[in-house]
Amino acid sequence: MSGSSMKVGIAGAGAIAFGTAALLQQNGHAPMLWSPSGARTKALAAGTPLTAKGAIEDTFAPAVAADAAQLARDNDVILLALPAYGHKAVMDALAPHLRADQPVIISSHASLGALYLARLLAARGIKAPIIAWGTTVTTGRQPDLTHVQVNTVRARVDMCVLPDTGTEAGFALCQSLFGDRFVLRDGLLAISLSNLNPQNHMGIALGNMSRMERGETWGQGQNLTPKIGTLLEALDLERLAIAEALNLPVRTIFEHFHLSFHVPVASISEMNQAMHAKGTGGTGPASADSRYVTEDVPYGLVVTVALGKLAGCPAPLHQAGVTIFSAMYGRDFTAENQLLPSLGLSNMTLDSLQAAARTG
Repeated sequence: MSGSSMKVGIAGAGAIAFGTAALLQQNGHAPMLWSPSGARTKALAAGTPLTAKGAIEDTFAPAVAADAAQLARDNDVILLALPAYGHKAVMDALAPHLRADQPVIISSHASLGALYLARLLAARGIKAPIIAWGTTVTTGRQPDLTHVQVNTVRARVDMCVLPDTGTEAGFALCQSLFGDRFVLRDGLLAISLSNLNPQNHMGIALGNMSRMERGETWGQGQNLTPKIGTLLEALDLERLAIAEALNLPVRTIFEHFHLSFHVPVASISEMNQAMHAKGTGGTGPASADSRYVTEDVPYGLVVTVALGKLAGCPAPLHQAGVTIFSAMYGRDFTAENQLLPSLGLSNMTLDSLQAAARTG
């Protein structure tokens, strides 16, 4: 399918889904959006155009799917662009309708969800390439349900394909859809350890929780101060140690900010101050009910802790984040992860997990 205009069905209707749709439109492809609740695409379905500002300037009218069946039926490729706590329900809804060999992109991959989707398809007796991204291709905010502010289009996005026999075709597909920005990583575990959002959002949220609770408007890059930056660097060392124990090359936090936001390498705080000065530092969450916590703790920090245990490389700072946020919110964030129990991760050995992460 690569090399020509493609129809891409996007499950999700938030800032990442809108930004991804805008990039696809800009690249000559035809996006279709599906809001699982139906609420977030009502205005678009009624004919109001979608307007993108910032790193992408465009106004267009994406198609809107009524349900998961239509999204799968009417598109060549499916892309998941919604918070990780919605992945299981959306995978459950899509799996009965996906076609054999119909590619599915997970943007961004979380909590070994590609394995869960592969099992759903295997139960139907079909296989499809599942492409896992280590992060999203765009970042941004959604001022309302017909506008998206695209803060940046990332220069590099880590990816892998499950099963790994489909790597070459999956890589070509991503390049055709989104341009020359993809870096192949060594399997699903490498991608799981390539998503820096959970560790970064942990430090940002801990350091700015009062701003979030008060609903303030605050610059995220500006308020990633030296002490918060040092915490992020320490969290990164834990993640890198786990990746090294598993013999998996992954990017550092310094490479992440440099490649994602196009600022010179320096301390993490200094890089964020440079982003703020450029106007690409973003705006921090204006509510404690933010995916920085409700998504990234159960589906990010919890997974890093679990992989650290399997690799014999504990992650005490990541575990502390899970414990502290659970205390702050009065919730057991470990128990909120719906995907890991479905995979039976606690009963898997490192060797069996590594094999599954390559073959599905």
